[in-house]
Amino acid sequence: MMSDTGSSGKNAAAGYTYADAGVSIDAGNALVKAIAPLAKATARPGATSELGGFGGFFDPKAAGYEDPLLVAANDGVGTKLKLAIDHDRHDTVGIDLVAMCVNDLIVQGAEPLFFLDYFATGRLENGVAERVIAGIAEGCKQAGCALIGGETAEMPGMYADGDYDLAGFCVGAVERGEQLTGDKVAPGNVLLGLTSSGVHSNGYSLVRRLAADFGWKLDRPALFDQERLLIDALIEPTRIYVKSLLPLIRAGLVNGLAHITGGGLLENIPRILPKGAHAVVDADAWEQPRLMAFLQAQGNIEPGEMARTFNCGVGMVLAVDAHKAEEITARLAEEGEAVLRIGTIEAGERGCTVRGSQGTWSAKEGWEAVHLA
Repeated sequence: MMSDTGSSGKNAAAGYTYADAGVSIDAGNALVKAIAPLAKATARPGATSELGGFGGFFDPKAAGYEDPLLVAANDGVGTKLKLAIDHDRHDTVGIDLVAMCVNDLIVQGAEPLFFLDYFATGRLENGVAERVIAGIAEGCKQAGCALIGGETAEMPGMYADGDYDLAGFCVGAVERGEQLTGDKVAPGNVLLGLTSSGVHSNGYSLVRRLAADFGWKLDRPALFDQERLLIDALIEPTRIYVKSLLPLIRAGLVNGLAHITGGGLLENIPRILPKGAHAVVDADAWEQPRLMAFLQAQGNIEPGEMARTFNCGVGMVLAVDAHKAEEITARLAEEGEAVLRIGTIEAGERGCTVRGSQGTWSAKEGWEAVHLA
């Protein structure tokens, strides 16, 4: 006698639903309802934070702009997410997501205006998703931009159980003629570095490889800081520099800005240099943060490899006129930034040289780093 059930055991007569395939429309609707207050809390002039429509609106005139250029950026968090997933640290990766986008906007002189996120997972766990999106909302508040929408995708079979991925999209504005392009950077400029909060969101494939190969106990106090668990030091969110830098940019005090992400100091600083300008960074001008020193020692990482993989304690670099450096340093300190004087701009081939007691490394046009001495 034939059965009316297939190999999955589903009774065909009952009819299939989307939930049978692993997608819960009700869970998605519940998440939208839960996160609506988070988005509303990020409201700013020019934006409303009502979720549920097909798109989000923003009015640049209501934000005070007369003739704005729009600047867009998108990014993700990378394999730092694996640390968050494996160790139930979902609350701050949303800040990382926002930071990686808004820090890329501010270096072009643009104020971040609005943000949208994309959250993809195999099975929607609203408790996890809400924690992640709460972090996104917190990042938006730190950056002064509105969370005006996003997308949640539940895709069974695409992700392992418990896994998820994030992407962020941000649009900013700068008045025409006030954008930072690097054309004002010139020999004689001083390089100021703003300290990072940790590894930020680059280099985590190497961090995770070291953790696996050396059997790090991430739930125990860090060797370099007995007051913190190692996982908490590694998951520290990326610092957002928008609010401290925007007033200086609008005052015309900054010639160029470089966000130190993948490629480190060696490969990011040349991106803001005009032809005929070469950045020289003094690696002995600041003390390597203990976390960075720990990573370098654990992996026996060459200094040049450190300089093009990690931020080495510097998350943002400013190129400024030498006679303005003290004023800028003081103003940034008032905003809570720790400022380092890390080098100068010299005449030469477009590129960057990092030199110190451990050697000299250079990345010239084409961004190929070489060990010089």
